[in-house]
Amino acid sequence: MHGNWPEGLRERLEMTKAELEARLDRITANVRQSLETDSKERAKQLEDSEVVDALGNEARAELNKISLALRRMETGDYGLCSECGVQINQERIRAYPYANECIDCANMDERIRAREFR
Repeated sequence: MHGNWPEGLRERLEMTKAELEARLDRITANVRQSLETDSKERAKQLEDSEVVDALGNEARAELNKISLALRRMETGDYGLCSECGVQINQERIRAYPYANECIDCANMDERIRAREFR
């Protein structure tokens, strides 16, 4: 165990980050392709572009979470809840390595968000 994280976790996060960056590059290249002049083919390409763009947004969000986790490792805050400051359970870290909240604070945030959408 290093700091507040399991052995090999930093390397796994860095590898996942590199894979996501490569995927995002492919997605970006795909979206930038020129569109066909045929209206039916163009419509299909636009529809596909929306799906690809959504995948790109997911990749960007995950990259952001990884970057924040790596930054917390650098500052020594990784594994500590950003809300209450307690040690995040190692099982939670293993299951969700981007976790910046303990399960209790994460559940409370989820309940608050659920009430906001009623």
